[in-house]
Formats: sequence, structure tokens, C-alpha cells
Amino acid sequence: MWLAVADHFEPYWDRADDCTARARVNSWLLHWPTIANRSAKDSVSASPIYTFFYPQEEYRSDILDSLAELCHAGISDVEVHIHHDGEGREDFIKRISIFIEILHSRHGLLRKQNGKIRFGFIHGNWALDNSIPGGRWCGLNDEISILRDLGCYADFTMPAGAHPSQASVMNRIYWCADDPNKPKSYDRGVDLSVGGEIHGDLLMIPGPFGVRWRERLAPRLETGELAHNNLPTPYRVKRWFDLSPGVGGDLFVKLYTHGSQERNSSVLLNGALEQLYSLVAEEATRRGCEYYWVSTWEMYSVVEAIRCGKHPVSTLAGIRAGTVSNANSGHLARTGKL
Repeated sequence: MWLAVADHFEPYWDRADDCTARARVNSWLLHWPTIANRSAKDSVSASPIYTFFYPQEEYRSDILDSLAELCHAGISDVEVHIHHDGEGREDFIKRISIFIEILHSRHGLLRKQNGKIRFGFIHGNWALDNSIPGGRWCGLNDEISILRDLGCYADFTMPAGAHPSQASVMNRIYWCADDPNKPKSYDRGVDLSVGGEIHGDLLMIPGPFGVRWRERLAPRLETGELAHNNLPTPYRVKRWFDLSPGVGGDLFVKLYTHGSQERNSSVLLNGALEQLYSLVAEEATRRGCEYYWVSTWEMYSVVEAIRCGKHPVSTLAGIRAGTVSNANSGHLARTGKL
């Protein structure tokens, strides 16, 4: 079982000023290293790693320098998030291109593969590939192809829950093929399989999506969200194990949160994240599973290793040791032995 937490990390959420944004980031700088150190270790005694999907439109060099320190300590990673609304194809390409170059060259983030910067992606407002009716918050029917060409290795936007952008394909890791003339091309796709070929333009790695039948009088949607009113519980963890996509004999649990919002950070950084790793470790042990805490890049790399018939744990070891060619040489090796 491979667990990754993808944070839609927006320090300037709700039109915050610089002081508020900096305070939100400082909370994570202060508390996350301690949480990572004292949380339950995985099957190779590695500490948790946390992935910040940082919005292009909120770029501040000092904030990214701070997040890069967590990354170079081996307990965090940074990927790409963006909110946009009909600015046009060329402007979108320019924004992403400049952003990933700055993240890589100025902050030592992301990584290169075959000479090209690679990045994971989450679309703001769930509007991937112009999927919201009326074209709001995107405007690009060929966004899947654009992301592929820019170097996106996988999209982690889904699930969107009770929202028009939610894909018809659920709880499966799959390839989507772009139709540049129509929106929401990721609504269908071909499942990734062991030893299988690439069958599209972009890999989709969604989180768990289904129904929670307990804990309330009425059923509730389960989307893998971590929030002040949606905390980890033993029952939720069991649902994640039951719903999350698998490839071969491996299970991939991708959770998400909006961790810069005070209502969420106040609980995540005060016990909820430690509870998360403890509960997942207990459930994995109960089911007889090995379990690994990974970044979204590491999750993708493991998925790709399985597709290519390679040993996933050995692949992860190579990435963390810097001996695999797609590892980011700017990041330090993780704690623990593989």
C-alpha cells in the first residue's frame, strides 16, 4: 500500500495579505518536521513525506525557498497547481513554462527526466480540461495535450465529488486521450496495467471515491479529503483501502487537503496527520500489507515501475538514493533503509 497526501496549498487563499500568507506557511515550517519525525514510520522505517501543490499565481520566492528547505530535508515535495480562467492557450503555456523553470532552476524543485522538467498537476476549481459547463476556470479544450507537452507526468485532480467535473472513471489509474475539440477528455480512458503500453496523453491518478455508510445518520461521499470536518477515522481508512485504485497487487491511496486554510491546518498540525499515519499503518498491518509513505512523484514512479515490470520497492530505493536517472539530484535521500 502506497500513501501520498496532495495538498492544494494556497497561502493567499481568500485574498489574504502577505503577512497572513507568510503566517500560514510558517505554521507548516514550524510543525511539519516534528510531525514527520514522530509519526508512525512505514515498512522501511521511513518518515512521512508531504506534497505541496503550489499555485503558479501565488508565487513568492521567499515562500518557495522555505518549502524547498522541507523538500531538501526529505520530508516534503512541491508540485504544480494553478487557477486560471480563459486567459488563452499561449498565456497558459507561458505561465506554466516559466513557473516550472523557476521552481527547478531557482529553488531546486521538480526534476528532469530525459532532459525535460517533469511535474505533477492539480487543476484549481476542479476545472481540468475545461470540464465545468460554460467554460469557467479553464477555457482550454486541449489542456490535456498541453500538459503532456509541457512535461506533466500525471494529474492528481480527481476525485471532484458531487461536481460536474467528476470523471466517469473512478478508483482506477488510467490513461486519458485528449480530444482537443471537446472538454473533459479525461472522462474516459484505458486502465494502466502490469506490462501494459501507454494508451493516451496523460496518466490520471485519482483518490478514493465512494460512499461512507457509517458515522452519520445519512450516507456521505468519500473523496479522500482531509479537513477540519473530515478527519481520519478507522472506518474512513478502511474505505480508502476498499476504494483506492490498484495495479497488480499494489494499492495506491492518494488523499488531498487544503492545508493552508487555518480551519484545516489547526487540526492537521495538531494531531490529525499523526493520527492518519497511525491508523493507516494499523489497517495495513491488519490486512497483511507492507505500507510506504511516498510523495506524488514517488507514487507515479512506482506505478510506472509496475507497468514496466520492475520491482516497485527497488525503484523507490533508487529514487531516494539518487541512483535512478529520474530522481531529483537536488533532494536528499529519505530516512530509512530500502
